[in-house]
Amino acid sequence: MPELPEVEVTRLSFADAIRGAIIEHVRLGKPLRWALGVDPRILYGQQVLEVRRRGKYLLLDLTDGLLLMHLGMSGSLAFRAELPLAGTHDHFDLITSQGGLRLHDPRRFGAVVFCLGEDDPRARKLLGGLGAEPLGDEFRVPDFHRALQGRRAPVKQVLLAGDVVVGVGNIYASEALYKAGIRPTVAAHRLGRVRVQRLHRAIREVLAAAVATGGSTLRNFSNVHGEAGHYQQQAMVYGRAGQPCYQCGSAVKTIRQGQRSTFFCPRCQRL
Repeated sequence: MPELPEVEVTRLSFADAIRGAIIEHVRLGKPLRWALGVDPRILYGQQVLEVRRRGKYLLLDLTDGLLLMHLGMSGSLAFRAELPLAGTHDHFDLITSQGGLRLHDPRRFGAVVFCLGEDDPRARKLLGGLGAEPLGDEFRVPDFHRALQGRRAPVKQVLLAGDVVVGVGNIYASEALYKAGIRPTVAAHRLGRVRVQRLHRAIREVLAAAVATGGSTLRNFSNVHGEAGHYQQQAMVYGRAGQPCYQCGSAVKTIRQGQRSTFFCPRCQRL
């Protein structure tokens, strides 16, 4: 599943190109996870004002409403001056005066939803429970510490839940916990302020590095130009089970947490 860095990389790769464009046509393919919610013709003639991100959602601000886009498990976007003929897994085309934006999604867990604004009930349902943006100013150590103090679940599971801090998916949670020297199984409420500060800093540094390297391409992620990400090539523990830790030489271990694989170093992450 594309995580926050991949979604941000996607946003950066087409936001400038589509800003100011006028929507001329919309093509719908097979049904996605959630319906668009309006007659596509309502979008015709509207201008794309800005492209923002909230967690793993892309928000296309229009002159009268907004489009919420989610890439689901295997979705990707392409932006071209002229889109080629739609294929079997191309389920949404937004044709504008400056090019076409296409959602390609083999598993159809992605979605494009029209909302009147962020106060629209559909937008509140999707965005209302999201935690702080980890790369934004609202992600503050005191708030993070306070939230973790109220959670008895393992810290990695709290990070993945997304209601304390949003978008720290499986890859980057493992990497941030390693960087902070924290065992992924430790209960969140047991983390003192010093360790929370280390984790806060590690989350921001790991996500920023991932964005800078184009995200992670483990299977099929690419930006709108078809370019793969390279962060996985510098991962310290993720996907390295049985291999030596770069810091201490101990074998990296993997366990299952909430149906997801967790990677950690038993020596560098003792507590």
